[in-house]
Amino acid sequence: MKLMRYGAKGAEKPGLIDAQGKVRSLAGVVADIDAATLSPTGLAKLRAIDPKTLPLVDQPGRIAAPWAWCGKFLCIGLNYADHAAEAGMPLPKEPILFMKPISARVGPDDAVVLPQGSVKGDWEVELGVVIGSRARYVSEADALKHVAGYCVVNDVSEREFQLERGGQWDKGKGCDTFGPVGPWLVTSDEIPDPQALPMWCEVNGTRMQNGNTRTMIFGVANLVSYLSRFMTLEPGDLIATGTPPGVGMGKKPQPQFLKPGDVMRVGIEGLGVQQQAVHAWNPELIDR
Repeated sequence: MKLMRYGAKGAEKPGLIDAQGKVRSLAGVVADIDAATLSPTGLAKLRAIDPKTLPLVDQPGRIAAPWAWCGKFLCIGLNYADHAAEAGMPLPKEPILFMKPISARVGPDDAVVLPQGSVKGDWEVELGVVIGSRARYVSEADALKHVAGYCVVNDVSEREFQLERGGQWDKGKGCDTFGPVGPWLVTSDEIPDPQALPMWCEVNGTRMQNGNTRTMIFGVANLVSYLSRFMTLEPGDLIATGTPPGVGMGKKPQPQFLKPGDVMRVGIEGLGVQQQAVHAWNPELIDR
């Protein structure tokens, strides 16, 4: 299933994408796409419904983040061998973990607003893993049983804040609007192998990133198992699993960074495409 949410911020409605690519309303079936919906029982209930019996949504308007509750937005750094080489950094021996605040998470086509003083905004297409059932000290063999589905994430970054301002990476990763998610949450039964997904990012129509999840250093099952040793993973938690090469910071001979007016298009095979326009600091764009 391809689950999604649509509508103005604060008034989102649940839906799904049918076999013809049309939006069907789930409003009469579930209150929202939340932790209960993402549970094995909740997803089984939705799978039992014939999408043709659901009302069509002719004009969904704004596409929102595809599920409502996200308790943790976990991110993995330097998780692609070819990206680590691009950055000139050694392969990590264990997953590098940082976190984005939930306030960074926005819809797939919402505006990306550069923070005040930003000079090195950057893009990162990533596979997002959405937890569907509680995971605590799970084995790698059982880890994927706890995954509700997958989505596209753009791990937008401010490299000066991240790397030149002291402390952890979070300052350059957690700015408002720096976590576009969606357009869909594709349930795990439709993605039999999360380690075989082509992914890409374009900026102003130019292909910047071309990658595949097969070059991950630590695969999805490994990451879910690993993270569950350090914290309980709850339904709705999101893991952004790292990015392939082609980020602006790594461009040769000159790095390339985001500026107001740029447009990013980010996609992963089977998971959809998202697009964001880049804006200078404007809190009204964040709050609307």
